Amino acid sequence: MEMKFSLYGNDIDETINPIEAGLGWITKIDKGDFIGRDAILKMKEAGPTRKLIGFEMKERAVARHGYVILKDGDEVGHVTSGTFSPSLEKGIGIGYVNVPHNGVGTEIHISIRGKAVPAEIVKTPFYQRPY
Repeated sequence: MEMKFSLYGNDIDETINPIEAGLGWITKIDKGDFIGRDAILKMKEAGPTRKLIGFEMKERAVARHGYVILKDGDEVGHVTSGTFSPSLEKGIGIGYVNVPHNGVGTEIHISIRGKAVPAEIVKTPFYQRPY
């Protein structure tokens, strides 16, 4: 989780396109025709309506798959994966957030058992060990 590796079935699946998931760099549009090429070209031109983001919890809490992401009380996305990070000593997670609410530094809330718990969108990967 700390490296933001996507888990198939949770963070990516057949309903998510590579642009939304931040995987556009592995889609080689100029390498010939393939199924979905035109759709990906349109998505690149228009830009995605949502993006996969990483977030850190501001309070002692862990967001789980399916929890709602809020901005100013409005639903703007959903959590796909979350856990406690022993390296960072806080809850972290990833999820899809509607554009334009997906910028690093954006204050959001995660709805956890009916309570809006503060979180912040952060740059990923969450942690890189020093070499």
